[in-house]
Amino acid sequence: MAKRVCIIGGGVIGLATAYALVRDGFEVTVIEAQPTLGSQTSFANGGQLSYRYVAPLADAGVPWQAMGWMLRGDSPLKLRPRMDPAQWRWLASFMAACRSSVNQRNGAHLLRLALLSQTTLQQWREEDHLEGFAWQRNGKLVAFREPANFDKARKKVIHSSFQQALSASECASLEPGLQGSAFVGGIYTPSEEVGDCHSFCQQLAARLEASGRCTFMLGKTVTRLRHANGVVQAVEMGNEVLAVDQLVLAAGHNSPALRLPGLNLPLYPLKGYSLTLALTDPQKAPHVSITDYDRKIVYARIGEQLRIAAMVDIVGFDPSLDPKRLAQMRQLAASTFPESGNYDDAIEWAGMRPATPSGVPILGASGYRNLWLNLGHGALGFTLACGSGRLLSELIAQRKTSIDMQGLAA
Repeated sequence: MAKRVCIIGGGVIGLATAYALVRDGFEVTVIEAQPTLGSQTSFANGGQLSYRYVAPLADAGVPWQAMGWMLRGDSPLKLRPRMDPAQWRWLASFMAACRSSVNQRNGAHLLRLALLSQTTLQQWREEDHLEGFAWQRNGKLVAFREPANFDKARKKVIHSSFQQALSASECASLEPGLQGSAFVGGIYTPSEEVGDCHSFCQQLAARLEASGRCTFMLGKTVTRLRHANGVVQAVEMGNEVLAVDQLVLAAGHNSPALRLPGLNLPLYPLKGYSLTLALTDPQKAPHVSITDYDRKIVYARIGEQLRIAAMVDIVGFDPSLDPKRLAQMRQLAASTFPESGNYDDAIEWAGMRPATPSGVPILGASGYRNLWLNLGHGALGFTLACGSGRLLSELIAQRKTSIDMQGLAA
């Protein structure tokens, strides 16, 4: 078995895969198109490590709900139809996945992977003393404004030993910043965590470099994969050619551009936005992670900053900042936590989340004997990265995987 692995993609998925492989004794090369690592989708995401609240976006009623959203000026969803067959194929598959039974099945697959990811990160933190990315286990509160939505969520956790339903007053006791808010209740998960994904990428990169078993090729765009007889032979980067033994494709929403016969990657970018707010009074900002369920906004305390993330824009491959969307986020956040800081000075960011229609990532073997896939984590990339990397390393090493791959394999 070849002990050399090449990874295309230097975001959190690619780096976590590289880290797992190096821990298992492999030699690794990471190719990244950007001049720095973790600088695109991994740069300023929501920061929540949401292990137990991993329900896929596709669910019964979502298409009708989405139509209602798009008629509102403050809709969390924006769809810009394009003359793009990939967009229409993705939307058709998404619609087909919007059934309760499918949602529950896919949710179970995501939960299994998420819990493995939590265990893996804990192992890396404890055994390797991996730190320096503002990690903390501060719990997560999914807060509801609409009583009907809260009642539906509360029924799902009646018998849960990991989550608890809280009244409005109990939410305010848990998080004083919610005192007097319009929330009618919430679902609290004490075991949820937060961290700075970009800093996590830098910590992984530093450990990988120090290992002596990882090489980084930065600012290198892969333009073609050479293949023959069901094997990828080499990676082309313009005029530069790198022969490969084993290859992992972890290039997020850019992965479908690397076409191979018979390889169908049902990915489409869902653009999201974030604001990073410097805290003027840390006591006035939330300490617990908050998800505003009805407005579809998440709040994560990352060190002395508050990360606010929201929006799903299905607008094609357009990473530009939309001033109207950011202004909308700023207004909603300031109305919820008005004393956390100066929202006018918040750092703005937009990123392209690589999503599958089902919400479940694509992990494992491809139709090519030495090509492996680690793609399509959507908004859960940081949450699922460590577990996904661990599984890929186990598969390449031909070991029994830590969890059942049902529903996850390509």
